[in-house]
Amino acid sequence: MWKLKEWINQQEPSMLELIETLVNIDSGSYIKQGIDKVGNILREEYAKIGFETEVHEQQKLGNNLLIRHPEAVNPEILLIAHMDTVFGEGTVAGRPFSRKGDYAYGPGVIDMKASHATTLYALKALMESGSEAFKNVELILNTDEEIGSIASRELIERVAKTKKYALILEPAQNGHLVSERKGGGKYFLKVHGKSAHAGIEPENGISAIEELARKILKLHALTDWEKGINVNVGLISGGTSVNTIAPFAEAAIDVRIETWEDGDAVDSAIKEICSYSEIPGTRLELTGNITRPAWNLTAEAEALIAIITEEGQKIGLELSHEKSGGGSDANLTSFAGIPSIDGLGPVGADAHQESEYLYIPSLTERTLLLANVIERLSSK
Repeated sequence: MWKLKEWINQQEPSMLELIETLVNIDSGSYIKQGIDKVGNILREEYAKIGFETEVHEQQKLGNNLLIRHPEAVNPEILLIAHMDTVFGEGTVAGRPFSRKGDYAYGPGVIDMKASHATTLYALKALMESGSEAFKNVELILNTDEEIGSIASRELIERVAKTKKYALILEPAQNGHLVSERKGGGKYFLKVHGKSAHAGIEPENGISAIEELARKILKLHALTDWEKGINVNVGLISGGTSVNTIAPFAEAAIDVRIETWEDGDAVDSAIKEICSYSEIPGTRLELTGNITRPAWNLTAEAEALIAIITEEGQKIGLELSHEKSGGGSDANLTSFAGIPSIDGLGPVGADAHQESEYLYIPSLTERTLLLANVIERLSSK
């Protein structure tokens, strides 16, 4: 193990070089060209170590990648890492990769471009050690996790159903594993009204903004902190000018739930609220649904956690697990009935923020942990 640890430690400069290359590509969920550039770089890296990539092309979003070694026969472990970020075009130009001491910064550095380096080098480490465990994995690199994995969900669930374990490479949460996540969904409400001059003939207008405002109050009233239900209208827009009755308004709605049953109930409530107009003459259009089922800890996942924490102890990592309010692809693999654990990526913080950072010493630690976990699960 110490020889392997020494080899991985020697790879840190190369890992950081790869991370810098990936971070310095704008790859927000809707930037297809950038995501596909990231995907092509990673395809080439995996090809160098003999892995083959099946490209699942998409017209508007980035292409999803399914990667495995040609000698793999019925691999039992699914690894998932997403290539998209939440940042828009031009972010890299103003805030490229940078490093200060033990910390690295840049858009997507911890969520989750650093995880691509730890995943690749964990498989390289297994090959370096002479282990055959690299043949027991299949990887999905998807391109829409940050917007709910709607386009990649079918691929994830289909592949997951053939596996014994799913390891999700989201960054560690407070340094620990993630064993449960809230479910959630996204809804989009459009309201159509009628414009009129606000000073000359306001009585001839029908305000879409007023209708939307009334709906927002009812939507927010669905929040139930005790049950872990949160409904949040996070984005609104509308109107044409300050002195015009607004002919149009729209809102984006985020939902978080603790159980699948709560998801059904909230979904029905949102659709009921948006099924009728409160301001006569307005017209509503609602799209969206619950995109991620809630992920609750199972006995099988607890057994997987025990294995991972044991492997952590062997290399000096004291790991625990906790619940997250955010969703991930583990919601989908667990819904498919596969024992799943998340937070296996490196340590950092401030994801989705300008201050997002990676704690560099965790790169080699998490690479060694992942390699040892894959080896352990492959020897069962």
